[in-house]
Amino acid sequence: MPSTCCCVPNCSNRGGHVFPKNEKLKKKWIKAIKRNMDGNRYRLWKPSKTSVVCKLHFLPSDYKSETTCGKYCCPCKRLKSDAFPSVFHGSVLLLLMTGQYDRPNEVKQKALLTLIVLKAVRTCRQIFHVMMLMSVMKFITRQPCVDVEMTVPNESRNVPSIDSSLTQTLTWPSLCVEKFMFDSPGIMFYTGLQTYEDFTFVLATLGNAAYDLNYLYYRSEQLSVENQFFLTLIKLRQHKTNFELSRLFNISETAVVNIWVTWVNFMSRQWREVKTFPDRDIVRFFSPHDFKTKFPSTRIIIDGTECPVMKPKSPIAQQSTFSTYKNRNTIKLLVGATPGGLVNYVSPAYGGSTSDRQICERSNLSSICDKSDSIMADKGFNVQDLFAPYDVSINIPTFFRKKNRMTGKTVLKDRAISSKRVHIERIIGLAKTYKILKAPLNITETKLASEITFVCFMLCNFKTCIISETA
Repeated sequence: MPSTCCCVPNCSNRGGHVFPKNEKLKKKWIKAIKRNMDGNRYRLWKPSKTSVVCKLHFLPSDYKSETTCGKYCCPCKRLKSDAFPSVFHGSVLLLLMTGQYDRPNEVKQKALLTLIVLKAVRTCRQIFHVMMLMSVMKFITRQPCVDVEMTVPNESRNVPSIDSSLTQTLTWPSLCVEKFMFDSPGIMFYTGLQTYEDFTFVLATLGNAAYDLNYLYYRSEQLSVENQFFLTLIKLRQHKTNFELSRLFNISETAVVNIWVTWVNFMSRQWREVKTFPDRDIVRFFSPHDFKTKFPSTRIIIDGTECPVMKPKSPIAQQSTFSTYKNRNTIKLLVGATPGGLVNYVSPAYGGSTSDRQICERSNLSSICDKSDSIMADKGFNVQDLFAPYDVSINIPTFFRKKNRMTGKTVLKDRAISSKRVHIERIIGLAKTYKILKAPLNITETKLASEITFVCFMLCNFKTCIISETA
């Protein structure tokens, strides 16, 4: 075995086993040691030719005990062809408590593992608890088994045996979607959808690809596809921490990140392939009656919105995300909806310092709108010059520059525009019932800001429309 230091985090032993040449088994080793690349928790470390894993991270059953010539007499045992490291700081305590390292030829190895456990705890009280658990579990595992036939009365020996699989109860996580099949208020609270039928319908819109995803780290087998989708919606709706979700679903924090990051990216890419910008005739057909009479050519109502983010470390990132309007670091995006209330446009997320005009310049609204269409917006969107070459007009309230007073006709027109434009603000408020858009986004969530905002606004299309037919 080479004399290189062990590549497992927090292990300083020298010498060990080199990584196998089999690519599948090599990937299994890399995932088992859980080492990240340069502090990036989403990139797994890649071993070099001299990287090794010391023998403390393997079980005794991972080594070959016999050869064609008999038992091994060499102190340097060889690993089995399918062996992989499975003993780490988190599992050492369990192995010690169950007495798996209690054979005479492994006294030295057990002593080293005990030192690893004692290094993992910080206070004398924790050391006392660890040693007590070790002694209690060691006593339990050494107790002799009681023969069942000795304790069963003669009268009950003729009772037919029952299959254990029939008597075992199903082990559900603390939180799972199956518990809310008939609990509509619970579904509404955790996901923002009204009923369990709506939940299954939204999942069905993602297609069969939801059952064959390429995950961020590894394929998740601990939760069903329905519960993975349920976890993602809870993350968006309630913005629970990864630690809390790991306890609610009985999985690790890494598994939570692996699931929800994968699903947010998948939902965003899957729904972006859907044509959400309907034709002019369809928009006019589903428009409220008052819209048809006053603003018949309106194709889309747009408005900007901002979501808070945590203050970045980089000064350049601080400058680009700082919003003078909100007086904090934010992301900004452009949202559009039809007069009937369908969210049909969500721009990528930009830094909070970006102006509304800059976002409009980078958008493709001018190309997706038809000639003689009109866009309804707020005063901040003074972008008539950008859409004039495409024969698209902008309906915005009148500016009060160099004027002492407005005419009555102008005031009535501005009131009509404001009363109709307010619907996009209501839709933005509906999307922000997903608390992830109201709480400051961390670094991981900021990188996924475009996907998160798009998914939250698309979920609003599966709710009951908040714009009435007479609006």
